Amino acid sequence: MHAITIPEPGGPDALVWTEVPDPVPGEGEVLVEVVSSAVNRADLLQRQGFYNPPPGSSPYPGLECAGRIAALGPGVSGWSVGDEVCALLAGGGYAEKVAVPAGQLLPVPKGIGLVRAAALPEVTCTVWSNVFMVAHLRPGETFLVHGGSSGIGTMAIQLAKAVGAKVAVTAGTKEKLDFCAELGAEILINYREQDFVEEIRENTAGGGADVILDNMGAKYLGRNVDALAVNGRLAIIGMQGGVKGELNIGTLLGKRGAITATTLRARPLAEKAAVVAAVREHVWPLIEGGHVRPVVDRELPMSDAAQGHRVLEESGHIGKVLLTLA
Repeated sequence: MHAITIPEPGGPDALVWTEVPDPVPGEGEVLVEVVSSAVNRADLLQRQGFYNPPPGSSPYPGLECAGRIAALGPGVSGWSVGDEVCALLAGGGYAEKVAVPAGQLLPVPKGIGLVRAAALPEVTCTVWSNVFMVAHLRPGETFLVHGGSSGIGTMAIQLAKAVGAKVAVTAGTKEKLDFCAELGAEILINYREQDFVEEIRENTAGGGADVILDNMGAKYLGRNVDALAVNGRLAIIGMQGGVKGELNIGTLLGKRGAITATTLRARPLAEKAAVVAAVREHVWPLIEGGHVRPVVDRELPMSDAAQGHRVLEESGHIGKVLLTLA
């Protein structure tokens, strides 16, 4: 098969489309013939040499895919060769074939084409696990998501809105904020021109955000805590703004706040399977009912994954960037 490899860490041109050995599904795995994958920030870090795959995982980038089951490994039940699926991966999505633990498979939702289904696994699993399984966002609460026009952000807006939360977003342009509003965001904050702490306080009568989903990490740590409501929950899922920040414990104590930080990639298989099962139970009906949809900025040939990485690095996109195979 062909796959995107990284012979040496570096810029986007470090990604090389080349022939590699076919994967073989092991115990409890299926072999998926990939139709599409998607570009995630973690892929950029892996390309740069900063985020290696977990031991035993595929060395190729790609944390999600969509395609058709080509073979079943030993011990797999409930799936058949030819089934159209999308999958959460620890790696290997930038390839023509990938071996996937059966617990990380999802059926393609009704009404969503096979190619676009690759835009779903990573964002739905990340948002549902952090915002709902960990931070327990409830109807009527105020939810703030940073980077509202990203793949994660566009999904977070829709899911929070679907459960009856009031949604606030940050984004860097009017175009992005307008798109977030179309998805259901009510509090629109241009982080280049406005202080999100002040805006959240002003729009909640001083109360603050009950749940914040943060991709920035260190840069926003203190201000996120300032923006929290009493009993607020901050869920950190990224470190685009650095890894070391300063925290006023007194402020956090005064708010009886909670901070969590999670990743999906390196979790044990059982934990990832539990997240995927919860997404299938709670999110898939919303997608099939037309209440939630994947937002796709563009589709590119998988062999041109380098361009997909450039698009993410330039941050001009809205939603997901897909990589497709003819």
